[in-house]
Amino acid sequence: MGNIMEAGETLLRILFVGMAATLIMDVSALIRARVFGSASIDYGLVGRWLGHMLHGQFRHASIVAAPRVRHERLVGWVFHYITGCVFAMALLGGQGLGWLCNPSLMPALLTGLISVIAPFFIMQPAFGLGIAASRTAVPSAARRRSLIAHLTFGLGLYAAGWLLMLLFPAPQCLG
Repeated sequence: MGNIMEAGETLLRILFVGMAATLIMDVSALIRARVFGSASIDYGLVGRWLGHMLHGQFRHASIVAAPRVRHERLVGWVFHYITGCVFAMALLGGQGLGWLCNPSLMPALLTGLISVIAPFFIMQPAFGLGIAASRTAVPSAARRRSLIAHLTFGLGLYAAGWLLMLLFPAPQCLG
């Protein structure tokens, strides 16, 4: 029973770190959009892409021009937060659960940097934007926005890890 409880608590900690880091990434994007007028991804398009996958279509000439799918915005946002949790799990898989007792910045930032592989080489090409946004009007601006967003996610992993440790330290961190 103890191992099940520990596993459940570990899962909750991973979910907290992943969702909090994703929230930090989203709040940062909202602030950048309001202050600098910078564009942000429409997660409804992510949901549209996933919805079309159910029918065997994985790539689009233009995801914007693809037919809408039911609940695409909800699906896109849920997938976005699940993805954040998966990258939090990857961070802890690489660093070990001890990272939750003493979060360190560099592994978190590296995880954020690695996470930019997903939009550069999976999502953007599938959306019709080319590898690393090469088919957009200003590829360097799109790449910069992606890098900033994903490094902010990495910073969010670090901040969420510290917040979790300060508010709810794991029993193994106290001993």
